[in-house]
Amino acid sequence: MLNRIDLRGSRRDPRGLLPRAQLDVSVAVEKIRPVVEAVREHGFPAIREATERFDGVRLERLRVPAPAIAAAADGLDPDVRAALLEAIARARKVHADQRRTDVTTQVVPGGTVTERWVPVSRVGLYVPGGLAVYPSTVVMNVVPAQEAGVESLVVASPPQPDNGGLPDARVLAACALLGVDEVYAVGGAQAVAMLGYGCTGADESDRCEPVDVITGPGNIWVTAAKRLLRGVVGIDAEAGPTEIAILADDTADPAHVAADLISQAEHDPLAASVLVTESTPLLDAVEAELGRQVAATKHEARVREALTGVQSGVVLVDDLEQGLRVVDAYAAEHLEIQTRDARTVAMRVRNAGAIFVGAFSPVSLGDYAAGSNHVLPTGGCARHSSGLSVQSFLRGIHVVEYDEAALRDVAGHVVALANAEDLPAHGDAVKARFQPDSGRSDGSDRA
Repeated sequence: MLNRIDLRGSRRDPRGLLPRAQLDVSVAVEKIRPVVEAVREHGFPAIREATERFDGVRLERLRVPAPAIAAAADGLDPDVRAALLEAIARARKVHADQRRTDVTTQVVPGGTVTERWVPVSRVGLYVPGGLAVYPSTVVMNVVPAQEAGVESLVVASPPQPDNGGLPDARVLAACALLGVDEVYAVGGAQAVAMLGYGCTGADESDRCEPVDVITGPGNIWVTAAKRLLRGVVGIDAEAGPTEIAILADDTADPAHVAADLISQAEHDPLAASVLVTESTPLLDAVEAELGRQVAATKHEARVREALTGVQSGVVLVDDLEQGLRVVDAYAAEHLEIQTRDARTVAMRVRNAGAIFVGAFSPVSLGDYAAGSNHVLPTGGCARHSSGLSVQSFLRGIHVVEYDEAALRDVAGHVVALANAEDLPAHGDAVKARFQPDSGRSDGSDRA
C-alpha cells in the first residue's frame, strides 16, 4: 500500500527524495485574491456571496448569537464535555509554564535594557470545519492566547448547513467552556479577510473589528488568504495537510505503527503518513496490518487515498543514524519514535513540530489530551518554525535606559560605528548631548 523509497547505501541529501504533498500555494493565492479583495472593498455582501458559493449557506448575520453558544454548551454530550474540560485543564497546565517574565539587564552602571513581554491586543482564531470538525482546535488556539494575556479573542469557523447556518455545535460548546463569546459563522478565505480587515455585518452590533494576529489551521484556501494578509496582520504559519512520520526499528509493534499511520491519513486525502525504518520484517508486518486495519476503518476511501498518495510512503534506511538524518530532513509536523531507548533517540532529533516518544505516546494523544499544542508547522517548516504557543501571542519590547555618565562612556564607540556606516547624523545625535550649548537646562535662567 505504501510507496517505497530505498535510501539504503545512499549518501545523497534526502530532502529532495522524500514524499511530499504536491501543493502550490502561490497558485491558490491568485485564485483566492478576488475573494479577499472583495471582502476588503465590499465587506458583508462579499462575505455572504462567498459563503453561499463555497459553504451553501446564506448568512443573515456574521456573529453567532450568545444564546446559541450557550445552548450548544447545554446540549453537549456529557462524555465530550468531560473530555474537553480535561483537555483544557491539561493544555492550560502546559501553556501556563510558557509564560515569560520581564528581565532587566544592567549592561553598565547607569545603563539598562529591559525586555518586556507584551501580549497582542486582539487575535482571530480560525477553527476549520470541512471533512471534519475540530472542537479540540478551539482549545489549542484559545488556551495559549488566554495564558499570554490577550484581552480580546474572536473565533471564526465555517457555517454548517445541518446546524442552521451556525458553526458546528461542538465547536460552539468548546468556545462556551473557554469563555469565548465572540464567534463568527464565517470560514475559508473570507473569514481570514474579515479578521484581517474588519467588517460590519447586518448592523453595527454585528461588526467584527480587525485583529492583530490570525492563528489556526485550515485548507489551502485559508493558507493562501493568510499569505495575502501577512503584513496586514501577523500569522502563525502557512499550514498544509497534516503529517506523521514514524521512526521505528524491529522493536516496534506493527499494529501500533499501522494504526498511527491511519490515524493521520483519515484527516484528508492529502494527509501524509511516512514510515522510516531499517527493518524489512517490520515493514512487511506493517503492510499486512494496513491491509487489515484500513478495510475496517470508517473513512476507508479517504485513508486509502492518503496512504497511496505521493505524499505518503516508507523510507528504508541502513540504520538508526541514517534514519535520524532522514527524519531531520523531513521535519515532520508529528514525529513518533518507536525504537529501543526511544527517549534518547528523540532527544537527538532537531527538526519536528512535536515528538511522541515510545509505544504509549501516539499522535492521537497530542491531538487531544497530552497538554501539548496540536497546531504545528507542516511541509518541512519545522526546520525553522515552532508550533502554536504562548509565545505566538507575545511581543518582546526592549526598553533602553541610560543615564548621562553611561552614555558618555560609550559615546565614542557609537560615533565610530556611525561614521563607519557613513551615517554621521547618528553620531551627532549623541555628541549633541555633551555640547556646552546643547540646550539642556541647569535649573537657572539663561540670557
